[in-house]
Amino acid sequence: MMSTLALTKALASLFVPIGMVGTGIAVICAVLVAYAIARGAAGLAGGGAGVWIVGALLSLLASFATQWMPFIIAAAALGAALVVGLAARGVVSRMRASALAQAEGVAVAAAAAEPVAAPASRARNSESVAVA
Repeated sequence: MMSTLALTKALASLFVPIGMVGTGIAVICAVLVAYAIARGAAGLAGGGAGVWIVGALLSLLASFATQWMPFIIAAAALGAALVVGLAARGVVSRMRASALAQAEGVAVAAAAAEPVAAPASRARNSESVAVA
């Protein structure tokens, strides 16, 4: 029969690597969430955050051996992803708005530069009325 200390050491040697893998999963999902928020893809952001939760829970396994750094890294990764994603979303939307405004300005300028000719059917009608 194993003592409690031996069992704790055996589980710690198993849980710490699992916690590190969980941290890796959480960081990858946090990057995915940042990309999804920047693109405005709510479904992708929700899916990435859902899988991030699984990675964060796995990273908590390392705390069994009093190693909290994997969970702190996972939590900080999501926090940073949210901030970076929102900032990138603002930049992307401003770029799209300025490109749209520039395209509309070019279209308006092109329309103003074209001469407007009277339709041929109106010219014929006015001539026939004047002759009659």
